[in-house]
Amino acid sequence: MASTRVDYDSMDWGSAVPFYGPSAVQGGRELVQLKILSDRRAEGGGIAWLVRFNPPAGKLIKIVATALSDEHIFGLQGGRVTKSGQPAQGTGAYGLNPKGQPHSAMIATETTTLVIYTGEPDEVHSMELVDISPAG
Repeated sequence: MASTRVDYDSMDWGSAVPFYGPSAVQGGRELVQLKILSDRRAEGGGIAWLVRFNPPAGKLIKIVATALSDEHIFGLQGGRVTKSGQPAQGTGAYGLNPKGQPHSAMIATETTTLVIYTGEPDEVHSMELVDISPAG
């Protein structure tokens, strides 16, 4: 098999609806977009993408999912937050959700991550926009 190389800077951001569902777009605004870097699932491999989250001001994107294969997440810009919008894990962070692991994320600022799945991507149970709660 030949090596795969892509210039992700020249790639356009695409719709995340096929993976995240219709909630990836709300009010005509794309909250989640993807650049699919490789997809080898048809050959028994995995899929890798850059994902960009872009919540509106005063809101956070809350995602609840289950890993259908090992999921490796590398924070490139922005990061996860608490319900009050305070940083919980930022740029330079790495996370692993092993196959079968239920997990969630809350994102309140423009965030870009590199996500590598060893097989199928997550099963997204819900994705919603919620108001940022005041810090208590």
